[in-house]
Amino acid sequence: MAVWLSENIGNIVVIIIVIAVLALALRSIIKDRLSGKGGCGCGCSSCAMKGKCHTAKK
Repeated sequence: MAVWLSENIGNIVVIIIVIAVLALALRSIIKDRLSGKGGCGCGCSSCAMKGKCHTAKK
């Protein structure tokens, strides 16, 4: 077991870093969605679904 860990420590560290970055990105997306922020940087005036996204705020 110790030999396997020592041979793969680089891969393990990279996988942990990638998982951490993905978790932070997902957390940010969820936080933005719960606060009512949109997914894109443009306004809702030209969006075909503009009447569906923010109906709870009205």
